[in-house]
Amino acid sequence: MTDSVSGGLDVSGRNFAGAGERMGLKFRQLALWLGTRNAFDLASCAALGALVVLAVWTFQDYAISNDEGVQHQYGELIVAYYKSGFTDQSLFKLDNLYLYGGLFDIAALGLAQILPVDQYELRHLLCALIGIGGIAAAGATARLIAGPRAAFFAIVALALCGSWYGGMYNHTKGIPLASFMAGAMYFLIRATRDLPTPRMRDVIGFGAMMGAALGIKSLGLLLVGYAGLAILMNLPRPVIGHWRERSRFAMRAALWFLPGFMIAYLIMIAAWPWAALSPLNPVRGLLSFSDFHYHIRTILFGKVYEMADVPRAYVPTYIAIRLPLLTLGATLLSLALLVLPARIGGIGGQRRRELGLIAFAAIFPVACQVVTEGPALDGCRHFLFVFPAIAVLAGVGMNASIGALARLHRNAVIVWFAVIATCFTWTAGKLYHLHPYEYLYYNQLVGGLEGASRRFVTDYWVNIMPEAVEELHDYLDRTEPETAQTKSYKVAVCGERVSYEEYARPNLQWIKMYDWRLADFYIAPTHMNCDRTLAGKVVARIERLGVTIGVVKDRRAVRESEE
Repeated sequence: MTDSVSGGLDVSGRNFAGAGERMGLKFRQLALWLGTRNAFDLASCAALGALVVLAVWTFQDYAISNDEGVQHQYGELIVAYYKSGFTDQSLFKLDNLYLYGGLFDIAALGLAQILPVDQYELRHLLCALIGIGGIAAAGATARLIAGPRAAFFAIVALALCGSWYGGMYNHTKGIPLASFMAGAMYFLIRATRDLPTPRMRDVIGFGAMMGAALGIKSLGLLLVGYAGLAILMNLPRPVIGHWRERSRFAMRAALWFLPGFMIAYLIMIAAWPWAALSPLNPVRGLLSFSDFHYHIRTILFGKVYEMADVPRAYVPTYIAIRLPLLTLGATLLSLALLVLPARIGGIGGQRRRELGLIAFAAIFPVACQVVTEGPALDGCRHFLFVFPAIAVLAGVGMNASIGALARLHRNAVIVWFAVIATCFTWTAGKLYHLHPYEYLYYNQLVGGLEGASRRFVTDYWVNIMPEAVEELHDYLDRTEPETAQTKSYKVAVCGERVSYEEYARPNLQWIKMYDWRLADFYIAPTHMNCDRTLAGKVVARIERLGVTIGVVKDRRAVRESEE
């Protein structure tokens, strides 16, 4: 027989009715709180949360990039340098890696000691989370300038940029550098609103983000110039006269930024040992990148160039064809708003100065590369740090377009929202079908990936490696099941050994390039026509959007005929 109780009490005397009332009260409080929040702020938080979930869910899908093996080794050498009391100088002899900071590599090594995750997969997850932080920083900056709606559009614009989203799992220098610079710009914009005496928390935030950027690459020095420009843009008006007042303003503001610069310097030298050897080494490191003349080839409109001989339009062209068209158009609109006078629809006042600073951060580095005819390769990989600024411009541009249409007619806004939603959905669909090669996204200016194939850079990281190796495994299991896992096969790979051996069975031996003619099988991306280097029967194709991006070839018949 079961005891029964009345009044909402169980046999232990707990009041479930009271608990239900308390739960209902909490839900009502939550609903009330949500009702007071801006809908676009909530949408931004939801988008960032969804990105985190997506990163945790998919980070294991991405291959080891060509540079990750040596970057991981560089991190180990930095740790060895400090453990030896600065006597182990091996890190200064590892190619040109000493010219880079090792903050990301050190952080990944530290996390590997406490998290039971493969070291390279951990690097991908950490890089992705930092990349999401960069997206959040772009959104926060857009919110400062133009409000929650602009923030949401900036977040979506950057998240749906294939070069950013696909790159944030592999570009373990470009994405952290870009994200930390985006964070520094956010704090710099905040600080400029209180000049000449910015709040110390903004100065410290700026310094910490700048130090983290310098701990990745010397390009973080650009932030010093951006801070100086921000001070100049906010000098008291009028421009003519009152020079003493303006000088005092500039000096006072610069002094207030000194603690931030000190914090940045300390973080930099901790993560970048070579920078600590001489105060001018960071500047030397920055200048050295303009003198890189390795025999690395790249491609533009089907024509192959040495990295030191690319045309001036190389980087601007790649940025233009890599961005979704909506983002590109909204960015141009935002730049137009800066040029137009406020009386005919342009942006004025403080917003104009802040957006002008963001526009400068997006344009200046690219303009320097164009003017100096600096070296470049792999499309816009080395200019990912301008993408958050572009996303801010795009967010502000989309927000302004909605505001302008709202003044015309409510139905026009509804139609435009539908257009924006359609464009975002279409781009998201393309990225979904490209997974995990989202960084191969090209817009319709060149006909998408199909039009870009063999005319522009594609899988330069050889991200096809896991899928290609699995295809080779399947082919051998299907055609030679008795010896597939025991017989020794020689495999030529147009990629790095570290990445290949991470996924291949032990009996599939990686061979050096000078022995490629002896290869039984050949794995290669179609990037730079590497798949055409060796002849053989194509036994597997890696395809996305109907385009072949990599192949596996059986060379045994060809090799026998050659012998």
